[in-house]
Amino acid sequence: MIRLLRLLTLGAAPLLVGCSKAEKTEEQSIEHGMGISELNRQPTPSSERSRLAILRVGPRLMDALTRKDLEFGAPVFIRIFKQEEQLELWLNGKAGYRLFRTYEIAGMSGENGPKMEEGDLQAPEGFYHVSPARMNPNSDFHLSFNLGYPNAYDRAHGRTGSALMVHGGRVSIGCFAMTDAKIEEIYALCDAALRNGQKFFRVHCFPFRMTDKNMDKHQDSEWLLFWRNLKEGYDWFEQKGSPPNVKVEEKRYVFEEA
Repeated sequence: MIRLLRLLTLGAAPLLVGCSKAEKTEEQSIEHGMGISELNRQPTPSSERSRLAILRVGPRLMDALTRKDLEFGAPVFIRIFKQEEQLELWLNGKAGYRLFRTYEIAGMSGENGPKMEEGDLQAPEGFYHVSPARMNPNSDFHLSFNLGYPNAYDRAHGRTGSALMVHGGRVSIGCFAMTDAKIEEIYALCDAALRNGQKFFRVHCFPFRMTDKNMDKHQDSEWLLFWRNLKEGYDWFEQKGSPPNVKVEEKRYVFEEA
């Protein structure tokens, strides 16, 4: 059954101090009626802001998840497409990974091509993962999570930069700004997946949807060889329906069963 409010009351003692008895009773009634269990398998950073945000978006997320036969706390996978300015959020359900929602990116700087150095204004391209420690419930941009740039591939190629995020708001330099409303939904689902035991969730960042047709349009790009390597990971998910485990060998991404 979908899980949500029990998680929040478990870690929200300071939040409930000022609540009336009637408010507490109502919240407990909602929990009981929905059969919600605790999500406490893995410690994950939390704040009053993140708890309030999750309570705010929880009911509509629950309804949408139920309609797609998905659960709150299911493993998360994210794909980002820079040219299309879209973020896809996938959840792993009974029938494998299913696309839950596609969110329009509100703000992003730079152009197609990888981030190379600190201050170049570029958003990253590559394969990243987000552990609980990279969740930021106290972000200057409402809520955020750190992609983990530079990863092993970036470091092998001498690339520099820091604090590349998916966050709220509408303005960004090298990050992906989603608006506060959208990041609340994205953050809630990612937070729940981590609390439910997912060790980390993967975020794959692409310059564009890496179809053969789109690749043909970029045959003259200086990044063609790099993008062909990214396409291997893109094709893996498209063909197998589950994201691969990604490693770096001899300065290339290599892919295997997760």
